[in-house]
Amino acid sequence: MNTLILQEEIQQFLEENMHASPAKIALKKSPFEGISSSELAAQLDGRQRASTKIPLWAETRGIYFPAKLNLEQCSSEKTGLFKSSLIKKGSHLIDATSGFGVDSYYFSRRAEKVTACELNPELAAISNHNTTILNANNLQVIAANGVDYILKEPNRRFDYIYLDPSRRVQNKKVFLLDECEPNLVVLQDEFFKHANTIISKLAPLLDISAAIHMLAYVRDVYVVSLHNDCKELIFIQEKGYEGDPSIHAVRLFQEQQQFISFTYESERAIVNDYSAPLSYLYEPDVALTKAGAFKTVAQVFNVKKLHKNTHLYTSDQKIENFPGKTFVVKHVESFTDFKKNKQQLKSDIIAKNFPLKTDEIKKKFKVKDANDSFTFFTTTPNDQFSVIHTQRLLE
Repeated sequence: MNTLILQEEIQQFLEENMHASPAKIALKKSPFEGISSSELAAQLDGRQRASTKIPLWAETRGIYFPAKLNLEQCSSEKTGLFKSSLIKKGSHLIDATSGFGVDSYYFSRRAEKVTACELNPELAAISNHNTTILNANNLQVIAANGVDYILKEPNRRFDYIYLDPSRRVQNKKVFLLDECEPNLVVLQDEFFKHANTIISKLAPLLDISAAIHMLAYVRDVYVVSLHNDCKELIFIQEKGYEGDPSIHAVRLFQEQQQFISFTYESERAIVNDYSAPLSYLYEPDVALTKAGAFKTVAQVFNVKKLHKNTHLYTSDQKIENFPGKTFVVKHVESFTDFKKNKQQLKSDIIAKNFPLKTDEIKKKFKVKDANDSFTFFTTTPNDQFSVIHTQRLLE
């Protein structure tokens, strides 16, 4: 961490060049003694990345930005703010893997005290500096191994232990929960000696059911999406909890939060109605599909499914605030008739529960892209392969 970057004239330079190319800055000679052009470029790149992901950091003078990888791996402002809503006010939380400290900061806005541990001393120093700049006076950053810090004192207690296990071990990506570091599966029993609640941020690709079987006392699972991109799986384990876990599909969209909550048992018990495409077609947000709320969403919003294995929905009347994309159905034809027609199609293609993939359809039928129309190739009632021509309604 080069503290010379925090000088007023350097901060002014970075603000004035906010929209400049970091690559070009890196190639020029640095105008400041003791600061390389590559360091200036790295700070500028950090600000630019933060402007959309964590705007509070980008807009606050004096924030020091870490290496690009640390910024890529940190939570966004919106997901950090959401996670903070999951803890009680006035609590004491330890973030065992704090990284750049975005989650730690948002937890500190609700908790009475937050202890943040970061193994990398330089990153810990950066996070500690930013904590001061952001006036998070109840947030303590420690350059230490978070697991060791928790376990070394038998009487050390917290209301919450929070961790974000690394999916990159020895420079290789890992995908199984018990391959991540720290290994929550192995450590959970020890953690429960120090806190009644463990909150973990896990990889979006993780198999939720498998993780529930590997973890004890899972009370809640939050599947969080931001603008139809699944960002995080949040598992909450509460010592002694014995019921079925509640699954929550959380859609963060246009400053709104949409929730659909269910259990896997309730999802299995639902009997849906099926229908050929009606006036409106709905494609659910990725949070719902990842969570597995395929039947629940149809029941909650009173829409019909196209097919048991087709996760598209339809209705005669427009459903307001459906958690996903809404389309007006213009024309429906069988796939057989579509092939006979042989007219060139100009449309965006979406293949769902269909024997051909999107790229295969585009290539085989020489489809040209068009932003104003969407054509679904899918399976409808009676296992009929159908082509649904639609126009999207923007929210």
